[in-house]
Amino acid sequence: MNVSSKKFAETRNVALHLKIGAIASILTASTIGVCLPIVAGRISVLRPDNDIFFVIKAFAAGVILATGFVHILPDAFKSLENECLKGNALKTFPFAGFIAMMAAICSLIVDVVATGYYQRGDHFRKQQNGDMEEISNPEMGNGRESVEHENHLHTHGHTHVSHTIDENSGSPLLRQRVISQVLELGIVAHSAIIGISLGTSQSPCTIRPLVAALSFHQLFEGMGLGGCLVQAGFKDRSTAVMAFFFSTTTPLGIAVGIAISSAYHENSATALIVEGVFYSASAGILIYMSLVDLLAADFFKSRMQSKVALQLWAYIALLLGASVMSLLAKWV
Repeated sequence: MNVSSKKFAETRNVALHLKIGAIASILTASTIGVCLPIVAGRISVLRPDNDIFFVIKAFAAGVILATGFVHILPDAFKSLENECLKGNALKTFPFAGFIAMMAAICSLIVDVVATGYYQRGDHFRKQQNGDMEEISNPEMGNGRESVEHENHLHTHGHTHVSHTIDENSGSPLLRQRVISQVLELGIVAHSAIIGISLGTSQSPCTIRPLVAALSFHQLFEGMGLGGCLVQAGFKDRSTAVMAFFFSTTTPLGIAVGIAISSAYHENSATALIVEGVFYSASAGILIYMSLVDLLAADFFKSRMQSKVALQLWAYIALLLGASVMSLLAKWV
């Protein structure tokens, strides 16, 4: 074995050890990040119905927004406009932006359709339960009818408003469940690609800063997802499954990258197109989710609108989260 071959083998060996360390580091950071809001949600002061939770959620939304705009979307443009795709039809059109836009529109459609589906199912179940109560206890049903009839005659408008509020009382929880599932889809998609990219790298100089940066990246992103899971009110088993998928996606991607590193060519047309499409779609999903479902949903609530101090702290947390995650773009 000549000197250059020996040096190459040593470099690959060092890179492999760094990647194994990256799996442990990123797995730990991801688990802490996603579990922290879940555990904190059991503490009274940090529950979703308290003001401090709005501030924490604004920080997490800033992290996710910066992830979409500063981390993922530029990488999508870089992949789909790479010089190695010279002559490819993809270079004649800004497909990265187009795919991100379509992913955002698809997120809106899924958001609306899924929320409507769950609401109709919830309303149907409530209606069935009400009918069963009346059948099992006709006297109660007659009493209820007389009261409703009296209310209809004297306070028709008030009764209609109350009925509307009752009918939609379960919608915030259902909305949060849809938000959590769509958000996790976007996060998992780009986490897998990031993991594979790290796993296929053979440069220790590239891997070392990436390990630290990705650990912080996953920590903050996990906090954002964990906060959504707390608000969604999933059962413990469902919460654990979603947290597990988030925590293990990037480490699993690194393991896959290690396995295919000898055959994987990061500058091949196929690899660049696959990465670019996944990055673009993930960016569109995360930007939509952070702006519409996380920020707008909270900042336009009457609770936030009526408290100037809460608004101020939420703005600071939002800017801080976006700034911290944007700063990490120097290394990731």
